[in-house]
Amino acid sequence: MLIHRTTVTKPRRRLAVMLSAATLGIGLLSGCGSDSAKKPGDDAPAAATGAFPVTVEHAFGSTEITKAPQRVVSVGYTDDQAVLAFGIKPVGMVDQYPNPAGRSPDINTQWPWVKDKWGDTKPEVIMSNGDSGPNYEKIASLRPDLIIAVYSEIDQAAYEKLSKIAPTVGRTKGEKEPFSAPWQDNAVHIAKALGKEDEGKALVKGIQDKLDAAAAAHPEFADQTAVALSWYKDSLAPFTTTDVRGRLVTGIGYKGATKIDEIADGNFFTVLSPERVDLVDVDRIFVINDKADTDALKKFELFTNLSAVKNDKVSYLLDSEGPAVGAAMSQGTLLSLPYAIDELVESVDR
Repeated sequence: MLIHRTTVTKPRRRLAVMLSAATLGIGLLSGCGSDSAKKPGDDAPAAATGAFPVTVEHAFGSTEITKAPQRVVSVGYTDDQAVLAFGIKPVGMVDQYPNPAGRSPDINTQWPWVKDKWGDTKPEVIMSNGDSGPNYEKIASLRPDLIIAVYSEIDQAAYEKLSKIAPTVGRTKGEKEPFSAPWQDNAVHIAKALGKEDEGKALVKGIQDKLDAAAAAHPEFADQTAVALSWYKDSLAPFTTTDVRGRLVTGIGYKGATKIDEIADGNFFTVLSPERVDLVDVDRIFVINDKADTDALKKFELFTNLSAVKNDKVSYLLDSEGPAVGAAMSQGTLLSLPYAIDELVESVDR
């Protein structure tokens, strides 16, 4: 199981080691080049018009976007889906889930909640999960007029480097740790950069209404504590209540396992030692794994002895295989959340 967004336990500052501006070259950083040569993503449709100019404040300062962007590159792990939700197809994106070698089209464009949005468009991959940073040369070659780096752990140095290529919007101003901002804030933040803030707020409200309806239909959830976890490096790895998976669990009405937050030290998940398995001894467990890791988890005695397991209160959700409910939860976007909510509640009702 890959803990998506990063393969290390400290998700911060993974992009700290960067290529220098001198190495990239001034012409490349400014996106200069011959317009006569066809560039990757040239077939991407133009963006719909919105409210411009607009200034977006974010963690690294403020960015002015003077007109509707037509060539958007998403550097955040799931920012491509937020952009897609507004009818704009990014010319460059991050592969959050590893795409099998030689597989086409990219698995990250084929999830049930994005496939129709992408259609036949094949965006360039500018970074894969686990890379030390984005491919600046590739980003520059795509000649973007806007870079979205919201659901990302880029730091100030990376932001400044990206800003030399095109106007760049970083994560929300109030986000203390990467990946800790509520999905609602991220969605509206990106919507504003696209000149579609009102539309973004409307989409957020629709999803919030769906969450509230699920909670209202299951009042019993309010008296139960639940946690989402994965089997990672032969250990139980629960997600915090500030992670998108944790927020979804509490969003449908459950109480979150906040003690996990205390030992996670600002990370979006933590790996439990055998002595701390008691932290996931809760009323309901949502397991996000593909089949091989789920099979291994079911052989782990400390897991099988948990009361939720003994009482058949565990939802086993495939990650990237089959219906990919885990991927929908992990991405937590305007496009994936409606699907994730339906599947999550159905897994409890079965």
